[in-house]
Amino acid sequence: MSRIILVLVFLIGGLVQAQNVSLEVKMTGFENNNGKVKVGLYNSEEGFLKTVYKNAVVDIQSNTATFTFKDLPKGIYAVSVYHDENANGILDKNGFGMPTEGYGTSNDAKGFMGPPAFADAKFALSKNSKITININN
Repeated sequence: MSRIILVLVFLIGGLVQAQNVSLEVKMTGFENNNGKVKVGLYNSEEGFLKTVYKNAVVDIQSNTATFTFKDLPKGIYAVSVYHDENANGILDKNGFGMPTEGYGTSNDAKGFMGPPAFADAKFALSKNSKITININN
């Protein structure tokens, strides 16, 4: 009896695991390979650009970078990235609040007089997927 329960637990665990997906984020167009790229994955409109769901810090090589988020539940997501060129941990801005380091978002969403909206950057993730983000310099 205990063997049957153990087998069922492993089967159910495998089914739950199989329902999760991965997201490969390729970032292109960096001006140089200095510093790192910070990658943020968001899973809600309320938390977009405020509360990251998952994040990563990635090296830049040949003016591109790639990172794969694994074991994600299917759902709605948005990605935001920035080139932390001077490795100070923040997206540097000028006196007018405009970024002075490269940045980008999923769907190449752009904001008007501010950051892009979640509605413009969001996408449905229902299977293993790849997206490309072009860096604005």
